[in-house]
Amino acid sequence: MTSTGVLLQLAQTLLAILLAPILMGWVNQCRAWLQGRSAPPLTQPYRTLRKLFHKDAVIAHHASPLFRFAPYMIFACMALAAGIVPTLANDLPFSPAADVIALVGIFALARVFLALAAMDIGTAFGSLGARREMLVSFLAEPALLMVFFTASLISHSTELPVIVETLALRQFAIYPSLAFAAVAFWMVSVAENARIPVDNPGTHLELTMIHEAMILEYSARHLALIEWAVALKLFTYSALGIALFLPWGIAPQGNPGALPLALAAMILKLLIGGAALALIETVSAKLRLFRVPEFLATAFLLAVLGMLIHFLLEA
Repeated sequence: MTSTGVLLQLAQTLLAILLAPILMGWVNQCRAWLQGRSAPPLTQPYRTLRKLFHKDAVIAHHASPLFRFAPYMIFACMALAAGIVPTLANDLPFSPAADVIALVGIFALARVFLALAAMDIGTAFGSLGARREMLVSFLAEPALLMVFFTASLISHSTELPVIVETLALRQFAIYPSLAFAAVAFWMVSVAENARIPVDNPGTHLELTMIHEAMILEYSARHLALIEWAVALKLFTYSALGIALFLPWGIAPQGNPGALPLALAAMILKLLIGGAALALIETVSAKLRLFRVPEFLATAFLLAVLGMLIHFLLEA
């Protein structure tokens, strides 16, 4: 483990933390343009976070320490997840930690703390949102694991750097299984990030909201950390999709000279991905809640089909 590798690892993590709000602002801006509305500034998420950090927190009298600790834990989990996904370079000194199964566990840990904090106050909305969030995660995590297993079977490893090296830096090959895995990953990502058609991040209608119901009791710095963690989660899933399905441009191991090109390629991919997400949210309608299990079951079936195609055609 060299000092250059450690610095690169820290740089990737800090870059993800700083760029995550911009990605969220870009998605909101593109959606406003597509809907014919006046678009907010690209830096609006930073302004919102700054305003929240300068406010005084209002906490219920019977809130436990878990309610206060949860936002810090959620943000730390998302920062850790963003740091172990290869975004700029494949030269990660903590490669054994960049394991796809461990990554799913980090996402699950953050979700558990958010659900427990939502139920801690004892409000109806918090408990309702926590139950719905657990239902979504119960159905989304197996599909996400199947997507990871498809890529792992191709590269014979569950480490993300090895997967990126196999898919991007070795001899070119077409993997039909990854097409099914990519569709399944998109379906899981919109569910995990509370986006349309599974959830609407801009609504407070009690009959439909999932994520927003769990954070209604938070304010000030606690709410800022959760909102920042939401942006980080969207960034991490975007970077994860790039690493799995569009890994070209990521700097290979031991080649720091390719970092400027890797940074430009990553920004371009994020811009295109954010615009595509805004377009899909504009032309799609939110699913009814009882249709969400069918949506995620379809994602699971597509992921399993991709893995079976690998065994039948590619192995």
